[in-house]
Amino acid sequence: MPERSVRRQARGLKRMAEILDAAELVVAEVGYLELTTNQVAARAGISPGSLYQFFRNKEEILDGLVTRYTDDRQEFWAAQLAAVSPDVPLEALVERLVEESVAFKTASPAYWSLLYGAATGDRLAAASQQLHEAIAGHIAAMLRRRTPGLPEERALLTGTMALAMVKAVMPMITTATQERAAELVAELRLMLVRYLS
Repeated sequence: MPERSVRRQARGLKRMAEILDAAELVVAEVGYLELTTNQVAARAGISPGSLYQFFRNKEEILDGLVTRYTDDRQEFWAAQLAAVSPDVPLEALVERLVEESVAFKTASPAYWSLLYGAATGDRLAAASQQLHEAIAGHIAAMLRRRTPGLPEERALLTGTMALAMVKAVMPMITTATQERAAELVAELRLMLVRYLS
């Protein structure tokens, strides 16, 4: 009996992941506000009734995506933090983070759509704020590790501003030609290094 239960749980987790994968594609195409559970079900190749066994509404899908992004990115941030010390040149740290952000933006456009949030949706704005706070906190931890005497509040403010800079430039990078995108990435790195110095 326990073996059957474990298999059933594994299938359920796999189905939830498939639904969230489909939701990411729909969010990337139409945005969260226009997303419907029927669109997600169709993209996942399941009936709406099957989707409702896992997610009762689009808000629960949003919660699932935010949890996925927050939990999945923990490993990335832990690796970044482990590599930071006072000896790491700021330029190298910024370059690594900008390059990773550009790559992640390309691979996960729905994440960025959720990160930008929307003024018209309280639920989306709250999810966006949760993602903002998590990323700013990770950046602050890296800054404090690199500069041990940096006060926590200052590090968090600095992390928040650095994230705002990346968010402001990222749409320009992803819509530019390859040559222009490379120039924008270089400027973003320069801006961050000068701000963080």
